[in-house]
Amino acid sequence: MERGYIGVDLGTSAVKLLLMDENGGIIKTVTKEYALSFPKPGWSEQNPYDWYEQSMAGIKELIAGCEDKIRGISFGGQMHGLVVLDAEDKVIRPAILWNDGRTNEEVDYLNGEIGKQVLSDETGNIAFAGFTAPKILWMKKNEPENYARIEKIMLPKDYLAYRLSGVHATDASDASGMLLYDVKNRCWSSKMCEICGVKEEQLAHVYESYEVIGAVKPEIVSELGIKEDVKVIAGAGDNAAAAIGTGTVNDGDCNISLGTSGTIFIAADKFSVDERNGLHSFAHATGAWHLMGCMLSAASCNKWWVEEILKETDYAAEQKDIDKLGTNDVYFLPYLMGERSPINDTNARGAFIGMRMDTTRSEMTQAILEGVTFALRDSLEVAKASGLDIKKTRICGGGAKSPLWRKMIANIMNVTVETIESEEGPALGGAMLAAVGCGEFASVSEAAAKIVKVTGTESPDLELVALYEDRYSKFSLLYPALNEAFKQF
Repeated sequence: MERGYIGVDLGTSAVKLLLMDENGGIIKTVTKEYALSFPKPGWSEQNPYDWYEQSMAGIKELIAGCEDKIRGISFGGQMHGLVVLDAEDKVIRPAILWNDGRTNEEVDYLNGEIGKQVLSDETGNIAFAGFTAPKILWMKKNEPENYARIEKIMLPKDYLAYRLSGVHATDASDASGMLLYDVKNRCWSSKMCEICGVKEEQLAHVYESYEVIGAVKPEIVSELGIKEDVKVIAGAGDNAAAAIGTGTVNDGDCNISLGTSGTIFIAADKFSVDERNGLHSFAHATGAWHLMGCMLSAASCNKWWVEEILKETDYAAEQKDIDKLGTNDVYFLPYLMGERSPINDTNARGAFIGMRMDTTRSEMTQAILEGVTFALRDSLEVAKASGLDIKKTRICGGGAKSPLWRKMIANIMNVTVETIESEEGPALGGAMLAAVGCGEFASVSEAAAKIVKVTGTESPDLELVALYEDRYSKFSLLYPALNEAFKQF
């Protein structure tokens, strides 16, 4: 390795760090975990200092022995989290995360009193509980003393970049999820800032994901033992970074991520908004745009089922007896944390439906995997209603390792599923953005074309597609039928 690039994937449960060489080869990965706290039901918080400490420990381990080869570092990170600093650059309160559901009143105020059309016109999106702007309004109402101390408003990965470079920066893809950013025109919305009581000087300068924001600070250079001119590149929100890592960079390209949350990500050359605002309209890390449907609980549903309920750890063993696809009578609604796309309902809950005395453990496991895929298809249907025709998708995330789950996606969605050589997603995307920023590649598209390689495909089976079409139509009846009941819980 002559030149090395670091990609930092700041996730919800851990930070994953990846070292890539100048040719796109993955040299090493390191993972460091940190705590996630739930102070009240529906709340989700983390300490930004934990992110920094574990990231620094991980970087030292990652680059040991090749410190002088490092040229750049960039990021993919959990989106929407609210990080606030005071005038002395101290964290005011724990970060309120993307999967936090405390902002029901603020979301209702924004979508109702301000109005969805105003929000869509200003930002390309409507309010969701996980977005950053409702959290700022929540702080304003519930923690006025903390709110008054805010000097800087940041997103999670941008806090890391700030600690490394001293530069208060963000990127267009991550800024898109704040509900303060005019996605179409790529600038802060003065109207949304006024509505939320935010001064524009509290917000970061917005870069494209592949742009250099600065260099690593001298004291960090000394601590890491790297050269003085190591560049810090803006990076991207986790889903945009994952899209880079899977080569989802050209108009119409699609990627499905099966991580803690689940997403369907569709790259687009032109900005667009679906008529019901069921999908997010965000900037892409390429400098273009994308549409994205995001569900809050995807592979985490399977983790909950296998580890918390079944008290097992062998995921493959739980799936080995599942061989009758398209005929399961058990259904599962995967709304364990409420839901974002496309129903936007924090009251939604998980549910098994259709169980009988002869229902088996395997059928319930199958229902979990199918339920997540059906819910992802809900977002695909919104995209199709907007005129998009998706024939194939790439896939990443922990759930993508399951051949059975990949087969379900191919047949429930009637698309060809492509697996790629590396499943590193956001960490690889971050490293690729670092390489582009340092001039290793002329563009993000060039980097993706040279680095990302398809290694396998799962094509739909027409008989299974027909069976699942019937099952999806029944699944589609369940949430509307339970919607009123969920409001009572």
